[in-house]
Amino acid sequence: MKMSGGPASVNIKIILVLIAVLITIGTLYYTQTLVTKLQEKERQIVELYAKGIEYLANTTNPDVDITFLFDNIIKPIDFSLIQSDAENNVYSRTDIRNVRIDSSLSSDQFNEFIGKLITEMDASHPPIEVKYEGTIINKIHYGDSELIKQLRFYPYVQLLIAAMFIVIGYIGFSSIKRSEQSNIWVGMAKETAHQFGTPISSLMGWLEMLKMHYQQPDKVLDITEEISDDVEKLNKITYRFSKIGAKPELVKKNVIDEIKQVTTYFERRLPQTGKTVELKISGDEQAFGLINSELFGWVIENLIKNALDAIEGTSGKIEISVKEVRSHTEIEVADSGKGIEMKRRKDVFRPGYSTKKRGWGLGLSLSKRIIEGYHGGKIFVKSSKTGEGTTFKIILKNT
Repeated sequence: MKMSGGPASVNIKIILVLIAVLITIGTLYYTQTLVTKLQEKERQIVELYAKGIEYLANTTNPDVDITFLFDNIIKPIDFSLIQSDAENNVYSRTDIRNVRIDSSLSSDQFNEFIGKLITEMDASHPPIEVKYEGTIINKIHYGDSELIKQLRFYPYVQLLIAAMFIVIGYIGFSSIKRSEQSNIWVGMAKETAHQFGTPISSLMGWLEMLKMHYQQPDKVLDITEEISDDVEKLNKITYRFSKIGAKPELVKKNVIDEIKQVTTYFERRLPQTGKTVELKISGDEQAFGLINSELFGWVIENLIKNALDAIEGTSGKIEISVKEVRSHTEIEVADSGKGIEMKRRKDVFRPGYSTKKRGWGLGLSLSKRIIEGYHGGKIFVKSSKTGEGTTFKIILKNT
């Protein structure tokens, strides 16, 4: 099992950065497109204004009335606009619209201020000329509206907020990741102790029996066979841990036969738990599944151990049922233990989660990884009722 961030983690970070860059570029492009369209509309309004002035200057009809044009189109203008002569001179403040001017300015200061403003406007937008018989008589200078100015800064504000969000998210993600890694290490230590606990306790018991029956050859022979089984069990546990992170080989095997290999070992050692537990297997004797025997056996062991821990009294039962359904095989492990609260059903598969001093630190998390990650199946809590028991369900492919 890989405990540290590797290439996959780096790739995710690169992808997130690329997505952020693409979003930023997309936002800037879209906003700039809107700004360009708004600027074009404002220029059209200024051109209309200039055409109106030019029309008045060139018409010989004294009765022409373009009040509607000025009242309904020109007056609502919300951007800065200055009307000057051909030499950029402004003679009246009435020729200036939407520009804040300090009323205390002297005539020279006013002309200097307006001159600088016209230069800035012309740098952004070429002035629109008003002609009389082909000669330029006026120029219309204009700037951007407040809306356009805000839109120009909007992507940068959005980018700043996004950057802050990414930084906060990264800090939070890193903190959660460190916490999860810590839980995994703690869980792995607990699970290792949990896995080795049963055969080691059993070996200690057999050694005591050897001391008691060392003069009885038949008894000694039986005990050595049991010791051999426990040593083999320790070897299997070592093999299982070595397989975590590697791709296992799946073989089509009889599911009940595989389960019985695990339960047979437990049945001989149940008395050592101090509990009277009935371990029952039922179902389709010809049900098959694509299985890696060592890892699948580990899952069944974890479920049986958790069931034994869940049985709080001195007696109880564990029932394992097998059923083949078309292209998959279903396995249910039910116990008569204390049950799991509804809000905790997903937590039992989380690394490091435990309600006991031993077990459930990593066992069910590993089981989920083995079934779903390595076998392509599913494992979940089918049902649970406080005080009555829990049923875990495994779904395996059989073809």
